[in-house]
Amino acid sequence: MPGSHTDRRRWLFGLASTAGLMTWRPPRAWSAAPPLRFALTPVLLTSDLVMLDGLKGYLARTLERPVHLVTRRTYQEITALLVSRQVDAAWICGYPFVAFRNELALVAVPVWKGRPLYQSYLIAGADSKATGLSDFVGTVHAFSDPDSNSGYLVTAALLAQKAETPANFFRQFFYTYGHRNVVRAVAGGLAASGSVDGYVYDVLAEVEPALVARTRIVTKSEPLGFPPIACAAANANTPTMTELRKALVGMPEESDGKRVLAMLRLDGFTIETADLFDGIASRMRLVRGAGE
Repeated sequence: MPGSHTDRRRWLFGLASTAGLMTWRPPRAWSAAPPLRFALTPVLLTSDLVMLDGLKGYLARTLERPVHLVTRRTYQEITALLVSRQVDAAWICGYPFVAFRNELALVAVPVWKGRPLYQSYLIAGADSKATGLSDFVGTVHAFSDPDSNSGYLVTAALLAQKAETPANFFRQFFYTYGHRNVVRAVAGGLAASGSVDGYVYDVLAEVEPALVARTRIVTKSEPLGFPPIACAAANANTPTMTELRKALVGMPEESDGKRVLAMLRLDGFTIETADLFDGIASRMRLVRGAGE
């Protein structure tokens, strides 16, 4: 666990955490090896330099090759890079994974609180008396990203069940392109409600409690498949993906891997099948059938 208040505020989404990961330099002998191009969606840690350096160093040491981390502002950009094989693997969301199910394959899935699952939270301001989504008709809503399961799809599916769309139901909605930004928008009164990743929200409640205290959870979805690490389907059984899968699953057994997991508040990674994301797939079909 992080120590001082300063450490906590350096953890995730502009925060960092536990000190102890030094800048890592690869051996010169590895410079001839082709780099692993590993992409990250904005849902995770992309502004945390300590985390990025630790993750990069762990993967490079374990795989014995250089690692290039690739970040972009939106989920769509990362998914496009992955599908077009401009990156080797990416930590994406379950929604783009099921949307491109024929083109993508699972590498590994994070384990959080003992399960490869998480939830979407509908949040409101701390003083809100709302008890459900219906209480926010005609108000302003904050989504994270149009390709996010927890930050868009879950709420859009609830509306589709009522023959509604976000455009018809809310007076206005906007995308923050970051789950922490959803919390900030609701906490600051820019939106009456927001759709947010429950994993991110729970971690923020620990590391930035003053922000989260200005909001409250109105409802939670049922558990759904945690945002996975995926690769192009054509590369699923290549030696590179086999070694990456092994490195991720083996993180709890390595000291530097443990430190990265501690910063992420994850237990580790596991191997799962695509049916873990069937709940997300059914929501996607529902929303697309309603015309989004």
